[in-house]
Amino acid sequence: MSWKVSVAVSILLFVLIALQWRLWFGEGSLAEVDSLRRQLATQRVQLDQLHERNATLQAEVDDLKEGLAAIEGRARSELGLIQQGETYYQLLPPDKAKHD
Repeated sequence: MSWKVSVAVSILLFVLIALQWRLWFGEGSLAEVDSLRRQLATQRVQLDQLHERNATLQAEVDDLKEGLAAIEGRARSELGLIQQGETYYQLLPPDKAKHD
């Protein structure tokens, strides 16, 4: 084998190693692409959850804009308010100590 052929083979081998190095370890490597795909999947799940949350909040806003029943329901459940003329009863769970 002449020296020209061995130089050409050496250059080709060096180029092959350089390309393989970039494929496995460099920018845009297979590991980086895999990592980015996993990040994308996680972000899509988060985005779907946020879309669901936004839809729920939008439905609640629309309900509050349209009727008094939703406002009254929230006032009763969150603020403990009652209407005039109503009597408020609070039922407590039975005390286990009295039964023993």
